[in-house]
Amino acid sequence: QVQLVESGGGLVQAGDSLRLSCAASGRTFSSYRMGWFRQAPGKEREFVAFIGRSASNTYYTGSVKGRFTISRDNAKNTVYLQMDSLKPEDTAVYYCAASPLIQATTREVDFRAWGQGTQVTVSS
Repeated sequence: QVQLVESGGGLVQAGDSLRLSCAASGRTFSSYRMGWFRQAPGKEREFVAFIGRSASNTYYTGSVKGRFTISRDNAKNTVYLQMDSLKPEDTAVYYCAASPLIQATTREVDFRAWGQGTQVTVSS
């Protein structure tokens, strides 16, 4: 079972950028599909971005498309979320997650390992 630790969150102003990192333990990281989710105060956790075993296989929720970029470095066992043009509505706790399934997915239930989350706060 892979273990995940997020970092890189913080307090920024609208329009700024942040890069989140998610470090994974274990030698099987490259076999996992990875995702980023977020949970805003008072709201349910929602899907943000997905990356397959191949870095070319990515998918984003509509509200972040064109602003966020997910990537992975299998040599470093790390997945990233580059967040540009941040908006106050991006404020949330961001979680990375790992899926062992072959197919691409955005469903929480398909992700079996989760990090503890990192807070991102965007002020207006």
